[in-house]
Amino acid sequence: MITMNTIEPDDRGLVRVCPQCGQRNRLIYERLGSIFRCSKCRTEIPPPTEPVEVPDVAKFDSLIARSALPVLVDFWAPWCGPCKMVAPELAKVAADGVSRWLVAKVNTDELPDVGVRFGIRAIPTLVLFRAGREASRQSGALSAPAILQFLQQSL
Repeated sequence: MITMNTIEPDDRGLVRVCPQCGQRNRLIYERLGSIFRCSKCRTEIPPPTEPVEVPDVAKFDSLIARSALPVLVDFWAPWCGPCKMVAPELAKVAADGVSRWLVAKVNTDELPDVGVRFGIRAIPTLVLFRAGREASRQSGALSAPAILQFLQQSL
């Protein structure tokens, strides 16, 4: 069940609830960075301001391949201390990058195949994807300013 502040990826976009009327709306991957309006009440749907949890491999593949925005993926696990330290820093980066990039999170315990496919050997690892391809990566716990510097160098 999607709640008011939750963003849920599917195969075609990010599903978000309208803050005005509660209607579920899809922010199409190919149009991320554009203005979206609620299909019911026409209220502007705010872009993602927090990291998006990716629940399965198919949704990960769709997001990476189709997103109009660069996608910074955090490969992490719930038992990882440094991953827990990076989480609030990534939230700051997601808020700072509204409509310029998207931050996604992949739990390597739940989606081990994705980690194996991209050769993730340490967590946390940040991988920047552009147009479906890996553009850059950085491993280890980083502060928000260090993550922003990584993004600026990679974009």
